[in-house]
Amino acid sequence: MTSEDQPPLPPLGGQSVETTLDEPRLVTETGVEARVAAIVEPALIDLGYRLVRVRMTGLNGVTLQIFAEKADGTMSVEDCEAASNVISPLLDVDDPIGKAYSLELSSPGMDRILVRRSDFIRWSGFETKLELAVPLMGRKRFRGWLTGVRDDKGGMRLLQALEDGTKDIEFPLDTVSEARLVLNEALIREALKAGKS
Repeated sequence: MTSEDQPPLPPLGGQSVETTLDEPRLVTETGVEARVAAIVEPALIDLGYRLVRVRMTGLNGVTLQIFAEKADGTMSVEDCEAASNVISPLLDVDDPIGKAYSLELSSPGMDRILVRRSDFIRWSGFETKLELAVPLMGRKRFRGWLTGVRDDKGGMRLLQALEDGTKDIEFPLDTVSEARLVLNEALIREALKAGKS
């Protein structure tokens, strides 16, 4: 299946999907990142945004990255600035990190991670890299096109070319440890279309 074989998609993903700012994330942080998430998530919701991910890196000092978006998946530079202006003082007061750090607040980007059930629905039809917490068919890592979410069990389907041919693989959403869109021509075209609308 090539990107040309994919059906036409609405802006920001495969399907329109109703979602709320407080929709639970399937993939969450641990340790210090979880403490930061607990502090910033309520503030983001109050501002009209939702938390996507918190990540700390240690390159050239400590950097705290907070990825956020509106319920429709968008996040402008002005949105990032507004959220950062509210979050920074909260982190200064609670001090969950305990040492100096740089704060970066941004959108999840084009090759975004998928953390909510609505993300898997919205980005259905796009190529995705997926890592599971438990092996499925003897493996944890898969790459293919998201093809749908089953409402009855919350399972996700992934169309993937394997050694024995193309297979439709189904996995429970609660077994996902990381899922990320693959930056490719189809995703870039979709982002350009969304930017024009």
